Amino acid sequence: MFGGAFDPPHWAHRALAETALQQLALDALHVMPTGQAWHKARVLSPAAHRLAMCQAAFGDLDRVHIDPREIQREGPSYTADTLSELAVQYPGARLYLVLGADQLMAFRQWSRWEEVLSYATLAVANRPIHIAAEADEQEAVEADLNAVGIPFERLDMPLHPTSSTAIRAHVHGQSRRHPDLEVLVPAGVARYISDHHLYETPT
Repeated sequence: MFGGAFDPPHWAHRALAETALQQLALDALHVMPTGQAWHKARVLSPAAHRLAMCQAAFGDLDRVHIDPREIQREGPSYTADTLSELAVQYPGARLYLVLGADQLMAFRQWSRWEEVLSYATLAVANRPIHIAAEADEQEAVEADLNAVGIPFERLDMPLHPTSSTAIRAHVHGQSRRHPDLEVLVPAGVARYISDHHLYETPT
């Protein structure tokens, strides 16, 4: 399971999906845009947009399923509920929850985090300490995960010093067609953002 707001999905998300598929030898990777995010203060972009952008970002990858169950579920989205459903869907399978380092460091703040650990092995990719749309990958310094105290399997991938937050701010500050957006997000996502005028007002 690879969940998140995906508002928007970017190249680091794509690299994380590819790394997880290869390193963990997954039979399937469910990419799940979150529904009602109980832990986010801001209002997410409409679910239909985020689902379409996930299709543009990941839909061509073998063994990837763009899974809408969390946006179709009423009420807040909880990872423990989704993993419970996946355990029934794949009886006897080893489940992984694919995360970035920022999510791991906040993991004990998740609702029912112990239950999440009972269902799935955490598969974590590190990320840089400093994040920005124009950050230099050559100067990226990774976060220290040694003191987290939660078992996880590390995913080996280059550091990608960007985030959806930085990309939304970048789009808001640029011209409408965003000619450089494909540096930050897959081409299909860049076209979708431009065609639907997403992120042109601050969130």
